Amino acid sequence: QVQLVESGGGLVQPGGSLRLSCAASGSISSIYAMGWYRQAPGKQRELVAGISSGGSTNYVDSVKGRFTISRDKAKNTVYLQMNSLKPEDTAVYYCNTLPSVEGYWGQGTQVAVSS
Repeated sequence: QVQLVESGGGLVQPGGSLRLSCAASGSISSIYAMGWYRQAPGKQRELVAGISSGGSTNYVDSVKGRFTISRDKAKNTVYLQMNSLKPEDTAVYYCNTLPSVEGYWGQGTQVAVSS
C-alpha cells in the first residue's frame, strides 16, 4: 500500500521560506514522476511542480524562480523548497505521483503566508 506523508508547512510572513517534505512508502518516489500540488480555499487543486524519475523538473508559471522541487531517492523523499512566499501561495500542499493517483492523496500540509 502506497502512503505519502507531507510535512513542513506552517505560518510564514510574505517573503519568507519553507521547505516541504514528502515521505513515500516503498520506492515509489524513486520510480515514478512525482508532483507537488496545492489547493487554496474555494479553488481546485493544481499542480505546482513536478519532477521526473530522471530529475527533470517543471513548474507552474506562478512559482517559477521561487520554488524548487527535488528528490532524494535513497530516502524515498521529495522536497519543495519555497522562497519569496506570497499570500497567494496560501494553500494545503500535497504530493502525489505525476499524473496523480486518487488513492495516493495524503492529508497534506498547510502553508499560510500572512503578515
